Amino acid sequence: MTAELVRGQNHPLPQTRLEIRISAGNPIVAGATLGDERGTVHGAEWVAHPASPQLAGIEAPKQAAADHRLAVDLDAMPDHIHRVTVLLALPAGVGGPARFGVMAAPFVAVTGLDGTEIASYTITDLDSESAVTALELYRRQGAWKVRAVGQGYAGGLAAMLHDQGLAEATDLAARINEAVARGMARSVAQPPPRSEGDGRVRTSAAGVGADPAATTSGGADPAPAQPQTAQQPQGAPATGGPVNYEHPARRTAAPPTPAPTAPPAAPGQPAQPVAGDASGWTMDERLYNQVWGMFEDLARTTAAYRSAVDFAESRMEQELDRVLSDPRTRVGPAADSARADARAKHADLVEQARAALDRDLAQLTAEAEVVEPALPPAYARWDSPVWQAYQVPMEIPMALRVGDLHLPERTDLRIPMLVRLPLERGLWIDAGRSGGFDEGPADSGELRRLAADAAVAIAARLLAVYPAGEIAVQVIDPAGSAAGSFAPLVGSGALAEPPAAGAQGVSSVLAALTRRVDLVQMAVRSGATDALPPDLDTAEQLLIVHDFPHGFDDRAVTQLRYLADEGPAVGVHLMMVADREDARAYGPVLDPLWRSLLRLTPVADDHLADPWVGHAWTYEPSMVPRGSRVLDQVLGEAGRAAKALKAARARPSYGN
Repeated sequence: MTAELVRGQNHPLPQTRLEIRISAGNPIVAGATLGDERGTVHGAEWVAHPASPQLAGIEAPKQAAADHRLAVDLDAMPDHIHRVTVLLALPAGVGGPARFGVMAAPFVAVTGLDGTEIASYTITDLDSESAVTALELYRRQGAWKVRAVGQGYAGGLAAMLHDQGLAEATDLAARINEAVARGMARSVAQPPPRSEGDGRVRTSAAGVGADPAATTSGGADPAPAQPQTAQQPQGAPATGGPVNYEHPARRTAAPPTPAPTAPPAAPGQPAQPVAGDASGWTMDERLYNQVWGMFEDLARTTAAYRSAVDFAESRMEQELDRVLSDPRTRVGPAADSARADARAKHADLVEQARAALDRDLAQLTAEAEVVEPALPPAYARWDSPVWQAYQVPMEIPMALRVGDLHLPERTDLRIPMLVRLPLERGLWIDAGRSGGFDEGPADSGELRRLAADAAVAIAARLLAVYPAGEIAVQVIDPAGSAAGSFAPLVGSGALAEPPAAGAQGVSSVLAALTRRVDLVQMAVRSGATDALPPDLDTAEQLLIVHDFPHGFDDRAVTQLRYLADEGPAVGVHLMMVADREDARAYGPVLDPLWRSLLRLTPVADDHLADPWVGHAWTYEPSMVPRGSRVLDQVLGEAGRAAKALKAARARPSYGN
C-alpha cells in the first residue's frame, strides 16, 4: 500500500532499485545530491544535474520538463554516501514562473522498477521559493528510508546547494542554469493545459498488460480516460484528463461557434475524426487547438510505448540477474529454460506495447489526413490546394506554420509546428552543421543556400497571412551571396528597399530599426503613441540577417542583440540566417543572442526538445516544392494588395 507522506515523515524502502517520479504543472529542473553521514555535499562531482546527469547509483534528467523520472540504485552507492537528496528548481532566465507559489504543487513518488508506488509526497505551502528539497533517501543502520522534506529556498539553486555545504554552490548553480537554458532555447512550446470540460482526446495508450510502468512515462499518464486518484498533485493539470482548448485571451468575446461533431461510431470502433472538433471561438482557433491536441496525443502515446519497452527490458534484466546470481541455476537445462522464459515475457510485453502504439498511431494518422486539407494558409503546407484560392486576409491569424514535427516511431506521421503570432522571439535558420545533421547535403554552400531559401519561405508566409500593409520585410545581405534566394522577395516588390549590402548598409538598417524601437518604447511608456513621427512606419518589421557576422562591427553586433531582446515587444522581429561557427571569435558574448532565438534547420534534424515528456522531435522545414510557382503567386498577390493600399493612402481626401 502506498504511503502518502507529509513533511518530515519517513518510510522504509523495501527495495534498493527505485524510480523517483516527479510531476509539476510547468517545466522544472530535477537533480540530486549525494551526502555523507551529516548530509554534506563535498564537491560538484557529488551532484547529478542536467549538465552532468550520471553518478554512481543515480541518473538525473538532462533537461527541464514538467514530468521527470530519476533512476536510483542504492546498492551501487559508495559506502561513504549516506544521503541522496532530490532537488527541484525553476529554470532561471528562460521565462515561466519565477516562484513555486504561483504554480501547481509538485508531486513526488518513489516507485519500484515495476511501477509499484512505495511512497508519495505532494509539496504544498510553497510561496516565494524557486528551489526546493523535495525528499531524501537516507541510510540508517544498514537500511534505507525515504523522508519527505519540502524545504524551499527563495535564493534558488545556489542557496540550496550552499545549505548542503557545497563550497562552489554559486558556480555550479550557474552551470546548471546555463545547461537548462540551452535546452529550453531549443524547446517546442508546451501544449495547452487539460481540463475536464473537453472530450477531444481519443487516444488511449493503456492496455500493455497489468504493469503500471507499461502505461506511464515521466509521470504523464497517457490513458486519458482513467479517473484521477489521490496521487494526483493538488492543483496540477490532470495529466490523464481531456484537454481544455479554450484560448484564455478570448473567453470574454462572443460565444463560441459549436464545433463540428463526428457521426456516431459503430460499437467497438473509434470515433471518426473531424477537422475543427476542438473547442474555440473561431475555426482558426479550433484548428490551432486541434493541432496542439494531436501533438500532445502523439507525445503521450509514444511516451507510454517507450516506458513499456523500458519496463520490459528492466524486468528481463532482473530475471536474468536472478538466474546468473545463483551458481546452482547458472548453467544447465533449468537456466536455459529461465532465460528463454524471461526473453519470452519481454517479447510479449513489447508486442503488447507496440500493438497499443500502432492502434493510437493509426487513429492519429486518420485524424491528420482529415485535418491537413482543412488547414488555412497560415497553417497549411506549401503544396496544399488552399493556396490556389489565396486572398490577402483581413485579420492576423493566431499562428504560423514553420515546419513539421515527427518522432522515430512513425516518421510519416507529421504534426504541423505552429508558432504564435505576433512572434514572441526571433528565428534562427542554422546554416551550419553544428547541430549534426544526419542527412542532407554535405556541401556547406548548399546548406547555406537551403537556409536562405527556408528564410524566404517563412518570410513569404508571414507576408501572405498578414493583412496588406501590416508587416514589412527588410533584408541585410552584406556580401550579396543570397541574391538568388531573395529574388522572389525583390521581384514581387515585397521589399521596400533592395537587400542592404556592405558595412554601410548593415549600419544604416540597424540604426533605423534601433531608432524605431526606441521611439515606440518611449511612446508606449509615456502613453503618447499618437505623437510618433509621421514618417515612422508603424507596421510590424521583419529583419532578415543573412551571413552573420560578415559586415558587422562591434557596434552593429550590439544593436543586433538589442533588437533581438527589445524588438518583439514593439513589433520588430529578427530572423537570422547564420552558421554559429562563423561567429566563434566573439566567444560567449553572443551566447544570449543565440539562446533568445528559436533555432530551425534547413534540413531534417532532431534538435527540438519537448519540455513536457522529454522527447527529441525531428523538425522538417516547410519548403516550397521544387518547380512550384506558389511562392511567386502568393507574393504577387500580397504585393498588389500592398501597392493598392499605399496608393489609396496617398490619394488626397476631400471634406464635405
